[in-house]
Amino acid sequence: MNTIKRLQRLTCEGSSEQKKSSRTDEVSELRRRIEAITSRRPASSCKPVYTRQEDAVSLKDMMIGEEIRNACGKFFISDGYFSGSSKHGSRRIGEISSLDMNAVALLANNPDMAFLNCTDALFLDTETTGLTGGTGTFAFLIGLGWFENDTFCTKQIFARDFSEERASLSFLLDLAGEKSFIVSYNGKAFDVGLLSTRFILNRLPDRLANMPHLDLLHPARRLLGHRLKNNRLITMEKEILGVHRQGDIPGSEIPQRYFDWLRNRDARLLTDIFEHNRLDIISMAALSVHLTELLNYDRDIASCEHADLLAAAKLFLARGNSSAARKIIELLIQSEYLHVAFEARKTLSLIYKRAGLWNDALRMWEMMLLDDPGDFFAWEETAKYYEHKKHDFPKAIDVVNKALNLSRFNTISERNAFLHRLRRLKSRTDTTNSE
Repeated sequence: MNTIKRLQRLTCEGSSEQKKSSRTDEVSELRRRIEAITSRRPASSCKPVYTRQEDAVSLKDMMIGEEIRNACGKFFISDGYFSGSSKHGSRRIGEISSLDMNAVALLANNPDMAFLNCTDALFLDTETTGLTGGTGTFAFLIGLGWFENDTFCTKQIFARDFSEERASLSFLLDLAGEKSFIVSYNGKAFDVGLLSTRFILNRLPDRLANMPHLDLLHPARRLLGHRLKNNRLITMEKEILGVHRQGDIPGSEIPQRYFDWLRNRDARLLTDIFEHNRLDIISMAALSVHLTELLNYDRDIASCEHADLLAAAKLFLARGNSSAARKIIELLIQSEYLHVAFEARKTLSLIYKRAGLWNDALRMWEMMLLDDPGDFFAWEETAKYYEHKKHDFPKAIDVVNKALNLSRFNTISERNAFLHRLRRLKSRTDTTNSE
């Protein structure tokens, strides 16, 4: 084969008519196959087709609610109202119908929330098709709650299938527009982030992302986590609020239960989910009040967990309010629980030290050593006081010697630190004497 023929073969020159005919035949064959396949399929709309189990029970037969329509479509909604005399564990609803907004602002670490009203709160909890989030996770049930006088109202927005999501989200936005801040439990990490994704996918504005937000998980863990086996809401409500759920559906089973509903439309699959969600919302409200009460430093501490109050004082310190922290801790230095009393004295001594109240700080360290002569912290702070504040080196040496004989050292480095301090003090004493 010469060079010209090879070029013609590579460029298909001279065979364009044959190539065109071949492509036409291929397209015709593909069209024939597609028509054959589609002719065997039943006509369908864009909306998914779900089957209904013959003995399935409808939503309206299982729970109080109604179908709602708005500009974006339709969905199902269930309302609940709980009067002030109703009980939730050890709490009456009337007790949780108000929140100390100064305490809420402290818990949320957002000073602006102090100027809001407790009736502006929107309690939020979702039930979803997955527990890990992501764009494929769908919030099929959005539980909401708020205060109206001494009544707590709940509203559960339910998308009966995926086609009702946009209408559900639109209704949520309308309700959120009437409130000023969100209260959730792990909502910053999950619920609000998930809903933000769904707003984007449905081309809806996201009003939740910029609303002030009290995520109860973080302050609850800080104030109560020291005495609980985990920080789940169901643990908080059982151990703190006295709520004992009977037959509660595990959260891990909820996604599959919704998928089963989509297949057979039996509302009996959903009643446990609605109840689980409703209890979560009420428990968040009750927990909110419990946490704010812990920050009330004018209350009688006899009926309180002293370790919780100590944690509350430390939260005040972390937020820069040492005055409030001091008021709580001064009530705890004589606690019957020794570990609380010792920690309270230690914390209070440091508050006094930072405030320049050295005599009060020294009194705390002496009190600690009187009850526990082996307290390393108290010996160390006392030695620092006499060395650096009073410049009484002989007294500081005396303190260090006593500490070396009595103190419990957790590590070799702690003992070495005292030995180094002793050498330095003796050197300074010798220098002073020589002068």
